[in-house]
Amino acid sequence: MSTNAFLSVLPEMVTFLRVAEFGSFSAAARQLGTTPSAVSRQVFRLEKHLGIQLILRTTRQLRLTAAGDAARVRCGELVAAAQAVMQVPQQIAGTPKGSICISAPKAFARHVLHSLLLQFLAQWPQVQLQLIATDHEVDPFREGVDLMIRVTRHPPEGFAARELMQVEQVLCAAPAYLAAHPAITHPSDLAAHSCLPLGEDAHDRCWRFRQGDTETEVVVQGRYAVNHSALRLEAMLAGLGLCTLPDYVARHALENRSAVQVLPDWNFLGNYGGSAYALYPPSRFVSPTLRALIDHLAAALE
Repeated sequence: MSTNAFLSVLPEMVTFLRVAEFGSFSAAARQLGTTPSAVSRQVFRLEKHLGIQLILRTTRQLRLTAAGDAARVRCGELVAAAQAVMQVPQQIAGTPKGSICISAPKAFARHVLHSLLLQFLAQWPQVQLQLIATDHEVDPFREGVDLMIRVTRHPPEGFAARELMQVEQVLCAAPAYLAAHPAITHPSDLAAHSCLPLGEDAHDRCWRFRQGDTETEVVVQGRYAVNHSALRLEAMLAGLGLCTLPDYVARHALENRSAVQVLPDWNFLGNYGGSAYALYPPSRFVSPTLRALIDHLAAALE
């Protein structure tokens, strides 16, 4: 393709990227302020220029071909580069400004992220932030999210990842509960105690622990199952039994001694653990504002 031909289909590349991100001509048209038929014609023109089919069209859905998926990645880089050009004055000025949308798990957003975002906003008055607190996985392309915070042991492929902090699950109970029940010296002792599982599936009652090279599993019972860490914390403090919590949720209760860590020499092997990562689409063109926010979070949580 000649240089002039490349320049002539730049708008079509942007339109194709929006169709790939939103999954339909109609949604892309709404985002671009045009009509679905105009969007369809632009994609067809791009396919004609390239000589390949990018999208498989059916009456119910659109699906990218293998070539279309490869083109989506390259078009994304193209748009990111163009956006970076628009950020050049801001980058030279060195002052973060503009809008950033962030998603994070609810507990992490409440106990860790919220206060740090308030600090960032106070430091940079020309920045606008939107925080989406959700425990559901977010599609950043479809939902317009610039930065995702995810707690995991294995960051997902396809994203740039920066580790912010390690996250561990802490087994704890209220002092009054422990005083009124048999001592706990081994995970197997938990079978005789009231525990507070998540209750999302049957495996949530199978608690696994590790000490060195030794692993053990115990099936726990309890009168109250709840899949929200703040509510499990309240139930534990009310004396309903033992629960596991992310360390950042349990920290204040442990510090003021309203809760006591149980079996501190054992590591709880739950699904929610590993590290908190800042995830964003990989690109050489990261805006100064997003870079400043990631650096702020990393420095605070180091």
